[in-house]
Amino acid sequence: MKLMNYVEGKWTEGKGEGSALLNASTGEVVAYASSEGIDLGSVLHYARNVGNHNLRKLTFHDRGRRLKALAMHLLSKKEEFYRISYQTGATKIDSWIDIEGGIGNLFVMSSKGRREMPDTPFYVDGKPEILSKGGSFIGHHIYVPKEGVAIHINAFNFPVWGMLEKIAVNLLAGVPAVVKPATATSYLTEAVVKEIIASNIFPEGSIQLICGSARGILDHVTNQDVVTFTGSASTGKMLKSHKNIVEHSVPFNMEADSLNCCILGEDVKPGSEEFEIFIKEVAKEITVKAGQKCTAIRRTIVPKNMIEAVGEALSKRLEKTTIGDPTVEGVRMGPLASIDQRNEVLSKISELRKSCEVVYQNEAFELLGGDRQKGAFVPPTVLRCEDPFKNTDVHDIEAFGPVTTLIPYEGREEAIQLARMGQGSLVGSIITADDQFATDMVMGCASSHGRLLILNKDCSKESTGHGSPMPQLVHGGPGRAGGGEEMGGIRGVFHYMQRTAIQGHPTTLTKVTKVYQPGGARPEFDVHPFRKYFEELNIGDTLTTNAREITKEDIDAFANLSGDHFYAHKADSDFSNTLFDSQVAHGYFIISAAAGLFVDPPKGPVLANYGIDELRFIKPMYVGATMQVKLTCKEKIAQEDREDEIPRGIVKWQVDVIDNEGETAALATILTMVAKKP
Repeated sequence: MKLMNYVEGKWTEGKGEGSALLNASTGEVVAYASSEGIDLGSVLHYARNVGNHNLRKLTFHDRGRRLKALAMHLLSKKEEFYRISYQTGATKIDSWIDIEGGIGNLFVMSSKGRREMPDTPFYVDGKPEILSKGGSFIGHHIYVPKEGVAIHINAFNFPVWGMLEKIAVNLLAGVPAVVKPATATSYLTEAVVKEIIASNIFPEGSIQLICGSARGILDHVTNQDVVTFTGSASTGKMLKSHKNIVEHSVPFNMEADSLNCCILGEDVKPGSEEFEIFIKEVAKEITVKAGQKCTAIRRTIVPKNMIEAVGEALSKRLEKTTIGDPTVEGVRMGPLASIDQRNEVLSKISELRKSCEVVYQNEAFELLGGDRQKGAFVPPTVLRCEDPFKNTDVHDIEAFGPVTTLIPYEGREEAIQLARMGQGSLVGSIITADDQFATDMVMGCASSHGRLLILNKDCSKESTGHGSPMPQLVHGGPGRAGGGEEMGGIRGVFHYMQRTAIQGHPTTLTKVTKVYQPGGARPEFDVHPFRKYFEELNIGDTLTTNAREITKEDIDAFANLSGDHFYAHKADSDFSNTLFDSQVAHGYFIISAAAGLFVDPPKGPVLANYGIDELRFIKPMYVGATMQVKLTCKEKIAQEDREDEIPRGIVKWQVDVIDNEGETAALATILTMVAKKP
């Protein structure tokens, strides 16, 4: 079978025989892959002019809904993906992480896009900046999608997750993708992309796939493109220094393999729950995906007086690991992805053994299925480095397989120093029941790590584990780990967008941003804004209410009703050396009274109060002061219509409470649910 490339809106077979892709367990040919004859410049041109154009027309909510629909579709096809995944050497658990973990990224980004982003094709960032004395000239920041393409150069170890965790973000941002999976396992990526295209959920040009070589693709990138790379640091550095990347300042995000660590706390003793958690976590990170994870634990840092106990417990647990073809029942660890990977890992183990001794390595392991010669099997291996400050190979050489090295430390400063000697890591974990030890490790290690996991008996049952990057959190790390970051929830979306400062009159920027800007026009109408349906409201629509005097009786009554008898609200208090001159109205009374002034009581388009986003009490209001409210439509957020629910949207209102001196005493943003037109 020859794999197909999906470029310029059609499936295309590369010329020539192509590279043979082998079953990792048996060495049998699974498929051939070639991209020969594909014009990579045209591929990128198509993405920019077709895919980008189509995606930019959609709002964040549109894209979010499509991500959810795509996740549901792929989930319905997962059994076929599992069947293919076994050929990569992945067990059922390995495949679950890759396949359903990848699909999970689509669900998460769909939800965050619809909950945290506006129903517009752009994003308004932060608060306005007043740039002039009179307030007629202001500034703001917006994010818009880049007018290019995301080029994803992915690693062999996660052919599904590696693609989906990236495209979930760039598609939500409104930027198309060209996916270049590692050729060795690209047959699984191809199967998933076939379903993405067949679903017809995303518009034409949103995604393209190159299964064979993409050498030369960087010759065609522009400053509107974004390149992401996952793989070895050496390859990443070579690509990052490409002339075109440097000359055009093309954003290049690198997530490289790193020498991650796991630190056992000084407080943890054999037999404790934390000790068992530690052994289980380290063993899992050695054997899941046969240790072929960029987040796997390569350096196991333990108190010097515990190193023997840890070595024995870890060896005992690893002895139970059954190795073989993942399709055979009972196999808990499969092969590496290829013979080349096996040879590379064995070579790195040999290098490490020059300065480390072997603690555990069952070279005569029993093989359940597969071919010992043609399959890429490597048994779990535990090494020990007695002097990690002198013999630094353990901090420089990574065996990208089922391998870890035990490293002793004496005192917290040594543990921190050893963790840092990895020269930048994706993740480190700390297993301890001592919160002060955890604090010291975080403060000492955070600058060298992209993520830190603190594990103890209180969170271990629900923990996602050392090796599992989560779409809500940043995945990346400094130094050796590449210096970049992926995912991170909405933070990741902004990697594919351009932040632009805009300046002008508040009324103009209100029109541009679709968010009311302070100082902008506030037209008033005879119709109360609460009598308007969602579609009829315009940003800036304003109601100025009648005035109300604040009395002593109001304050006393509110104190009795609420139970808030703070001294400042009592007339007989001593106000010397306080912030107040005399009895002052409760802030919550002011905002409640404000609602009494602006709320339109009869049943109408306003369905319910949805909450308060921001509330500030700026100036005290004393007995005898008067207040009135300027209620302004600040922002509108359409909601998806659902069966058996009244079609509606959320409206944000600016509530400006003004005192008798014309100054703002309180400022709030309230939200209401407003019905759409019948």
